[in-house]
This record gives sequence, structure tokens and C-alpha cells, in this order.
Amino acid sequence: MSNQMFKKLGTLIHFIWRRDRIRLFIWIAAITATTLGTASSFSGLYVNENERQLLAETMINPAMIAMVGPSTGLDNYTFGAMLAHQMLLFTAITVAIMNILFITRHTRADEEEGNIEMIRSLPTGRLSNLTAVLTVALISNALIMVIIGAGLPLLQIDSIDWNGSILYGAVLGATGFFFAAITTLFAQLSDNAKGTIGFSFTLLIVSYLIRAIGDVSNDTLSAFSPLGIILDTHVFVLNDWWPLAILGMLTVLIALCAVYLHAIRDLGAGFFPTKPGRVHASRWLQSPSGLAIRLQRTGIIAWAIGMYVLGASYGSVLGDLDTFFVDNEVMQDFLAPIPGVSLTDQFISLLLTIMAMIGTIPVLLSLLKLKGEESKHRLESMLALPISRYQLLGSYFMIAMLLSIFMNLLAVLGLWSVGNTVLDNGLSLMTLIKSAIVYLPAIWVMVGVAIVLLGTTPKQTGFIWLYLTYSFIVVYMGDLFQFPTWMKKASPFGYVPQMPVEDMRVTPVLSLFVIAIIMMIAGFLFYRKRDLQG
Repeated sequence: MSNQMFKKLGTLIHFIWRRDRIRLFIWIAAITATTLGTASSFSGLYVNENERQLLAETMINPAMIAMVGPSTGLDNYTFGAMLAHQMLLFTAITVAIMNILFITRHTRADEEEGNIEMIRSLPTGRLSNLTAVLTVALISNALIMVIIGAGLPLLQIDSIDWNGSILYGAVLGATGFFFAAITTLFAQLSDNAKGTIGFSFTLLIVSYLIRAIGDVSNDTLSAFSPLGIILDTHVFVLNDWWPLAILGMLTVLIALCAVYLHAIRDLGAGFFPTKPGRVHASRWLQSPSGLAIRLQRTGIIAWAIGMYVLGASYGSVLGDLDTFFVDNEVMQDFLAPIPGVSLTDQFISLLLTIMAMIGTIPVLLSLLKLKGEESKHRLESMLALPISRYQLLGSYFMIAMLLSIFMNLLAVLGLWSVGNTVLDNGLSLMTLIKSAIVYLPAIWVMVGVAIVLLGTTPKQTGFIWLYLTYSFIVVYMGDLFQFPTWMKKASPFGYVPQMPVEDMRVTPVLSLFVIAIIMMIAGFLFYRKRDLQG
């Protein structure tokens, strides 16, 4: 290809890096801190080989193999084997998500918003922007590989050596760049950002499912999944590098195909034909609620599947709790025994708390979608119609409220459906539902805070995510780190009775409900009076 096709490539690399340097820093720092922190915590949680082998026994069942991968290294469950077995797959998925979002943002999303057209109007090459995006993605994944590969052995933990650590980092980097390349390809095939993200996440989910089925029933099937390929490296056990060579060749071929398609297609077009819509929208779609649901349909479906899978994955470990906790002093401190209460009930109450807080994420995302529509100047045309501010905010509010119930129930259903198969006495679905419903007022308080922010300072809505993160830390890990009581009580989740371990307490639940109603009303009033922002 002519050098003119890559004109100003270096300038665009610098420009894209500047645009996303904070996002990428947060992603890389979070992935690195989680990996190193988990590796370090293992050495404190499992102080001797006996405890590690007890944990290994809980992993020898089809549900756990489907969830975390094949059971290589369980006969000698070293810290390295434990880290790779429990963390590598999910960390690789996180890196894949980072790359999918990054590539979509700088390719198809920028194209939709007219940013690529503006760049093309300057003296830049036709392939410069796409190549720059791929280059920054490659640099970001290389940083993850180097930082984690060099950071793990510096922890000086037995069995976490340099060879396995470098391979661990390389697996994460290779997985990330593979999904960067595949997302770039989908950006050429689809003509919009939603399609690009939808195809990419569908491939990621299908890859996980194929690997799960293959690891349980047929190893050959796992070889058709990129996630199955990376687990064939058997990091810290066999340390095989050849799967990465296969994945690397596939990545290069996909990236070259994407670049070629980008070179021959028209700006704004995609190779997949656009499905023709109706000439006239349905009455449902013409309503604010119908439009809001249509805009969020893909995200709602994805989160619904995710919440059910989350509950099911937690349910799969319920059958081995006694074996796991009986001789582990640290885990007993984390979940101190309560006289007259079974360990299973204690663990379920903890799981319901976790699932409730995770289930709050799609609820807030749905509500804050309104802020995204406002920032893209799409609300002016809607409010020019006979639609009030109350109707507009109310449509997103009702979706969020329904999701708070729906997501919680799906997680409970997943927990019950799988947990019922691994426990001898089974689980009561009604007991689980009652224990989960008490978290709804706490979730609604978070919704109330978000509405107040929308109605007063929409640019500060990010505060709600900090508040939710704070709630997760102090409620989930408060007993382990012995946080003072007032820190837990600063979160609405700190007032929820821990059913089925505790009895129902009406006063705190009713108080949360009243606080949520007051904040919601205040938020609606504020939203009606403030000016729209772009």
C-alpha cells in the first residue's frame, strides 16, 4: 500500500492516546491491582498445602469446571496453579471487554458522530486512523502483559515464577488484542456502534459457552473458542506457549482483513445490509417509554443473562462449603460461625447482598441513559412534542424500577436452579425471593440519589458509581477489615436485614423506602426546573 494511506499515523497515535489515556490508565491499573492483590491474598488465605488441596476438591465438579476452566494442576494445587485456575479466564474476559469498548469508541462510534469525517478532511491517510487505533490497543495490551508479567514474580510467592508470570501476562495481552482485532472487523461489517458492540459481545459470550461445554464434555470443542485456546497454555503448570502462537496468527489475519475492508468501504457504510425499518413507527415506539426500552434493549438482555449466570455460578459452590470453610481460619473470620445457623444460610445471605449490589448497576445504567441522550442533544426534539419533563424522566424511572425487581429475581432464580442440584436438602425458592426482596428499598435509595443528581448537577452523576463502590466495600468486606459501624451505616445496604440468617426488621426497610420516595420526588421537581445541557 502507498505511504499516503498512513500519512500522519504518528500524530493520530498520539491524539488517540491523549483522548483515552485516563480511561486506559484506570482499566490497566484496575486489572493489574486485582491480579496482584488476588495473588498476594492467596498466600495469606491458604497457609499450608492441606488448605489448598481442600480448595482443589471443591473445584472437581462439572459446574466449577464449566465456570473457571479445566482442572489441570488440581493434584498439586500450588499458588500459581490456583491463580491461573481461578483468575486467568475472568481476567482475560475483562481485558477483552476493555478492548471491545475501546475499539468501538474510536472506530464506528466516532464514525457515527462525524469525528472520522473531520479527521479525513485533514491531510491524513485513509488507513491512518484505523491503524492508529489498533496501535494504541496493541500498546495498551502490551503494557498489561509487561506490568503483570513482571509484577507477579516480584511478590515472591512460591510457585509463581518468572516463566509462568510472563506467560500469564502474555495470555492476557494476546486475548485483549485478539478481541481488539475482531471488534475492528465487526466495525467494518456493521454500520453502527450498537451492532459492533453487539456482535463483539455475542462472540465473547459464545466463546465462553463453547469453552464451558467443551471443558466438561469434549476437549476438542474448546479448541474452537479463543478462550479455550488460551486455557490450553496451562499457566504455572505446564506453561505451553504454542496456543498463543495459534491465537497470534488468527489475530494477525483478522486484523489484516479488517484493514482491507476498511480500505474499500465507504465512510459511514457497513458490509452487512441494514435491515429496513417500518415506514411508520408503532404507537408503542412513539411513546417515551417505548423509545427508552428500544434504545436499551440489547443492554437489558445482556445484563439479564449476566445476572442469571452470576446467580448460577454462586449456586454451583454451595455443595462444598463445609469442606472449604472447616479448616480455613481466615475464611472463618470472614464468615464467622453463628450458633444455630447453618453455614449455607450464612453464605446465601452474603451472596444475596453481593447480587443485590451488582444488580444495582444495570438499574443505574438504565436511568442514566437519559443523561447520555441529553449530552447528545437528542432530548430537544422529544420535548418539542407534547411530552412533559415528568413523562420523559418518568419513562426511564419506571424502566429502572422494573429492572431492580427483574434483575434481582433472575439472580435468585440462577442461584436456586443450580444450588438446588448440588445441595442434598435443596433450597426454598420462596425463602430466597423473600430474602432478596428486602434489598429493593436500598436499591431504590440509590435510584433516588441518581435522580437528584440528574435534576441538579447532571455532570456529577458519576458520584453514584463512587457511592455504589463504597457500599460494596464497606458492606461486603466490612467485617473482614473491621470497619467502624458508622461506615456501613453510611450506605443504604448497611440497614438491610441479612435474611435468611436474621429475622425481618420492618423499621429500617420501611425507613429506606420512605427516604427513597422523598429523594425521587425531589429529583423529579429539580429535573422539571433545570435547563437542558449539551
